[in-house]
Amino acid sequence: MTDMITAFLVGGAICAVGQLLIDYTKLTPARILTLFVVAGVVLSGIGVYAPIVDMAGGGATVPLTGFGHLLAEGVRKAVDEKGFIGVFTGGLTAASGGITAALLSGLLASLVFRQKDKA
Repeated sequence: MTDMITAFLVGGAICAVGQLLIDYTKLTPARILTLFVVAGVVLSGIGVYAPIVDMAGGGATVPLTGFGHLLAEGVRKAVDEKGFIGVFTGGLTAASGGITAALLSGLLASLVFRQKDKA
Protein backbone atom coordinates (compact mmCIF):
# COMPACT_ATOMS: atom_id res chain seq x y z
CA MET A 1 0.00 0.00 0.00
CA THR A 2 2.81 2.43 0.78
CA ASP A 3 4.33 1.65 -2.65
CA MET A 4 1.17 2.92 -4.32
CA ILE A 5 1.11 6.03 -2.17
CA THR A 6 4.76 6.75 -2.96
CA ALA A 7 4.15 6.24 -6.68
CA PHE A 8 1.11 8.53 -6.53
CA LEU A 9 2.99 11.27 -4.68
CA VAL A 10 6.05 11.19 -6.94
CA GLY A 11 4.02 11.03 -10.15
CA GLY A 12 1.75 13.76 -8.84
CA ALA A 13 4.71 15.96 -7.97
CA ILE A 14 6.11 15.59 -11.49
CA CYS A 15 2.71 16.45 -12.98
CA ALA A 16 2.37 19.41 -10.60
CA VAL A 17 5.68 20.78 -11.88
CA GLY A 18 4.32 20.50 -15.41
CA GLN A 19 1.13 22.30 -14.44
CA LEU A 20 3.11 25.09 -12.77
CA LEU A 21 5.16 25.48 -15.94
CA ILE A 22 1.97 25.74 -17.99
CA ASP A 23 0.36 28.24 -15.62
CA TYR A 24 3.30 30.52 -14.80
CA THR A 25 5.56 30.49 -17.85
CA LYS A 26 5.13 31.24 -21.50
CA LEU A 27 6.54 27.83 -22.47
CA THR A 28 4.46 25.93 -25.00
CA PRO A 29 3.28 22.42 -24.12
CA ALA A 30 5.70 20.98 -26.69
CA ARG A 31 8.63 22.71 -25.02
CA ILE A 32 7.53 21.52 -21.60
CA LEU A 33 7.30 17.94 -22.86
CA THR A 34 10.75 18.23 -24.38
CA LEU A 35 12.06 19.75 -21.15
CA PHE A 36 10.72 16.78 -19.16
CA VAL A 37 12.35 14.22 -21.48
CA VAL A 38 15.68 16.06 -21.39
CA ALA A 39 15.41 16.41 -17.59
CA GLY A 40 14.94 12.63 -17.35
CA VAL A 41 18.04 12.05 -19.46
CA VAL A 42 20.14 14.53 -17.47
CA LEU A 43 18.95 13.25 -14.08
CA SER A 44 19.71 9.69 -15.19
CA GLY A 45 23.10 10.70 -16.49
CA ILE A 46 24.13 12.15 -13.13
CA GLY A 47 22.69 9.16 -11.27
CA VAL A 48 19.77 10.90 -9.55
CA TYR A 49 16.76 9.41 -11.36
CA ALA A 50 17.47 5.68 -10.89
CA PRO A 51 16.99 5.85 -7.08
CA ILE A 52 13.73 7.74 -7.65
CA VAL A 53 12.56 4.98 -10.01
CA ASP A 54 13.55 2.35 -7.45
CA MET A 55 11.55 4.15 -4.78
CA ALA A 56 8.47 5.23 -6.78
CA GLY A 57 8.21 2.65 -9.56
CA GLY A 58 5.49 3.66 -12.01
CA GLY A 59 5.19 7.07 -10.41
CA ALA A 60 8.59 7.90 -11.86
CA THR A 61 8.60 5.81 -15.04
CA VAL A 62 5.19 6.74 -16.47
CA PRO A 63 5.70 10.55 -16.77
CA LEU A 64 7.87 11.86 -19.59
CA THR A 65 10.88 12.12 -17.31
CA GLY A 66 10.67 8.33 -17.18
CA PHE A 67 10.93 8.19 -20.98
CA GLY A 68 14.11 10.25 -20.79
CA HIS A 69 15.41 7.90 -18.10
CA LEU A 70 14.59 4.91 -20.33
CA LEU A 71 16.51 6.44 -23.24
CA ALA A 72 19.53 7.25 -21.07
CA GLU A 73 19.64 3.80 -19.50
CA GLY A 74 19.30 2.18 -22.93
CA VAL A 75 22.23 4.19 -24.26
CA ARG A 76 24.33 3.44 -21.18
CA LYS A 77 23.76 -0.32 -21.48
CA ALA A 78 24.32 -0.36 -25.24
CA VAL A 79 27.59 1.56 -24.91
CA ASP A 80 28.75 -0.92 -22.26
CA GLU A 81 27.91 -3.85 -24.57
CA LYS A 82 28.67 -2.52 -28.07
CA GLY A 83 30.91 0.47 -27.59
CA PHE A 84 30.42 3.78 -29.40
CA ILE A 85 27.74 2.44 -31.77
CA GLY A 86 25.52 2.02 -28.69
CA VAL A 87 25.14 5.80 -28.56
CA PHE A 88 23.04 5.54 -31.72
CA THR A 89 21.20 2.27 -31.08
CA GLY A 90 20.65 2.08 -27.33
CA GLY A 91 17.85 4.59 -26.82
CA LEU A 92 15.66 3.27 -29.61
CA THR A 93 16.29 -0.33 -28.66
CA ALA A 94 15.29 0.34 -25.06
CA ALA A 95 12.14 2.23 -26.06
CA SER A 96 11.12 0.04 -28.99
CA GLY A 97 8.37 -1.83 -27.09
CA GLY A 98 6.61 1.36 -25.99
CA ILE A 99 7.02 3.00 -29.40
CA THR A 100 5.56 -0.08 -31.12
CA ALA A 101 2.61 -0.18 -28.71
CA ALA A 102 1.88 3.51 -29.36
CA LEU A 103 2.04 3.06 -33.13
CA LEU A 104 -0.19 -0.01 -33.12
CA SER A 105 -2.70 1.66 -30.77
CA GLY A 106 -2.86 4.68 -33.07
CA LEU A 107 -3.31 2.46 -36.11
CA LEU A 108 -6.08 0.49 -34.41
CA ALA A 109 -7.84 3.68 -33.32
CA SER A 110 -7.66 5.06 -36.87
CA LEU A 111 -9.27 1.89 -38.21
CA VAL A 112 -12.05 1.74 -35.59
CA PHE A 113 -12.97 5.43 -35.40
CA ARG A 114 -13.67 7.87 -38.21
CA GLN A 115 -12.42 11.41 -38.27
CA LYS A 116 -15.06 14.08 -37.86
CA ASP A 117 -14.77 17.53 -39.37
CA LYS A 118 -14.60 20.37 -36.89
CA ALA A 119 -17.52 22.75 -37.12
